[in-house]
Amino acid sequence: MKKETVSRFSLSMPAGLVRQLDQMVKAKGYVNRSQAVADMVSAHLVEVQGEEGDREIAGTITLVYDHHKRNVQALLTDIQHDHQEVIIATLHVHLDHHHCMEVLAVRGKAAIVRLVADQLIAARGVKHGKLTVTTTGEDIG
Repeated sequence: MKKETVSRFSLSMPAGLVRQLDQMVKAKGYVNRSQAVADMVSAHLVEVQGEEGDREIAGTITLVYDHHKRNVQALLTDIQHDHQEVIIATLHVHLDHHHCMEVLAVRGKAAIVRLVADQLIAARGVKHGKLTVTTTGEDIG
């Protein structure tokens, strides 16, 4: 595997922000500022690219709902069955006597993944939902 070359550039920012960066670098265990900044840029690029409709993305949809609410489980199951092409795995957890959490691993075109997430999160009975987008890894050096 060919090692990627490194480009150097200068970065200016307020001293207070640099102090906060240095604290984060130490707390997170980064070797240096460059590694931390590169990770932050990479994370932001993944987010931005995840908004591009035709781009292939991966991620998770996390849902919390009261399973005693009428038809909520059937509705969520119906939506999931309608979108088997992007849902690659699910995890169901009982949080307490009333509440369940489902985590769906998803992969597909960003526009379709976001559509599925929106449908699930907006489903009647869902108390909280969140789509977390990541990369398939193919477009990161």
